[in-house]
Amino acid sequence: MTWQIDFWLMLVLIMFAVLALEVSDLLAAVGILTGYSFLMALLFAELGAPDVALTEAALGAAITGIFLLVTLRFVGRKEEH
Repeated sequence: MTWQIDFWLMLVLIMFAVLALEVSDLLAAVGILTGYSFLMALLFAELGAPDVALTEAALGAAITGIFLLVTLRFVGRKEEH
């Protein structure tokens, strides 16, 4: 049963990564990358590494997301081509 969970989490992670690269709205990219970090925390927890999962959730999803949102305030929301 666990390999199915791993498979679907990895598939969704790949989709999130490609979607974050393709989206032109930087605020949406920040949201997708924060979701990506949260899914990585779920994957680490499912693989039996709760300490790594907590670190990923705290640093990857929370603090990095806040830093990226503050940076967007100075840079701007839309990507210029």
